[in-house]
Amino acid sequence: MAIKPLRLSILIVAIFFSASATTTAMDEAPFASLPPPPPQEPIGDSLSPTSLFEPVLSHLGFHDLAMAVPSLTDSPSFAAWNGPSTLFAPSDSSIESCATCSIPRILSEHIVPGLFSFSYLQKLAFGTKVETMSSGRCLTVTSGTHRATNTTRIFVNGVEISRPDMFNNGIVVVHGLEGFVAPLSPFSCSVEKMTPLAFPLQPPVSSSPSPLMRLMLRDAVLRLRTSGFGILALAIKIKYPELVNLQNATIFTVDDLSIFSGAVSYVSNVRFHIVPNQYLAMADLQRLPAGTVLPSLERGQYLAVTTAGGPATLRINYVRMKSPDAMKNQKVVVHSLFLPFPHLHPASLDGLINGQNHIEENVATANQSMTDSCAVLEEHEGCDVIPPRSFHGL
Repeated sequence: MAIKPLRLSILIVAIFFSASATTTAMDEAPFASLPPPPPQEPIGDSLSPTSLFEPVLSHLGFHDLAMAVPSLTDSPSFAAWNGPSTLFAPSDSSIESCATCSIPRILSEHIVPGLFSFSYLQKLAFGTKVETMSSGRCLTVTSGTHRATNTTRIFVNGVEISRPDMFNNGIVVVHGLEGFVAPLSPFSCSVEKMTPLAFPLQPPVSSSPSPLMRLMLRDAVLRLRTSGFGILALAIKIKYPELVNLQNATIFTVDDLSIFSGAVSYVSNVRFHIVPNQYLAMADLQRLPAGTVLPSLERGQYLAVTTAGGPATLRINYVRMKSPDAMKNQKVVVHSLFLPFPHLHPASLDGLINGQNHIEENVATANQSMTDSCAVLEEHEGCDVIPPRSFHGL
């Protein structure tokens, strides 16, 4: 009789484990039969310019360009840049008029990185060059006034934007062109006379560029791009063949925000803001007496220390520094300004450069000629008159 309770216990334990295994199998079965979830496309890719261009262009009637959009995925430039872009779109009829043109090439050469609304294009300096998504190819933006309506007309490589801001969602901007821009040459980004960064060449200081200067210029370009001085970085890149022949350089600049906010005159006067073959950090500048004349890379144009002192009081051509030593390495030092330098009256510099007398009369002439500039500069506490008998040559 003692065996029966033992058998009963074994039976109960067996039934318990059997029920547990069955329940587990039943619970897991529905989940095991479900198919794996489909892969989800990253949200960023679905909103990238390349994914938006095709439907947008088709909707706007640019069917030839829309069909060429898939070719952009093979471009290294688009692989590296997935940010906002602007397309200057030629019509189908204008593209079809060029039987030998490659539509994928036209598309990539008509797209520039960044958002360039029509109002922003109107603020650019005449002849501003903008690099396209076709590496090493640039478009040149110019402007003119429509006589009948007195409105500003914008041209891209001479082709007018006839339908501005056809589409703008903050990621993609599309402007309609009157025609199409001819295939761009490898020299389209080179400095030409019509470009605001174009300047007459000067003979190089040294026949063999310094390897260290090459390295420091490239270092400066990379650091300036990421610190709010992209326009200056572009200027250094364009003028690299000339700058690399210098022993060192002191560069005065305004940041990108100031340029886009109205200080566009800097773009056409970059050379005037470069002191060649002199490395002048803030510690060196504050030791210069008032009246010290500094040469610029622009032939025949000079800068002058109009008020001596430290960072809070130093004025060069009446302009105060915003951020001294904004970037410096072993060969290049960059100082940020509140405003671009105004040009001093030539009479104020004649006595300094040529060793002539009558400095006080020249100073008076300079101060009188700077009245209009001072009215603007006073907003930034940038104006002081040149004190008489304060000039000293280098």
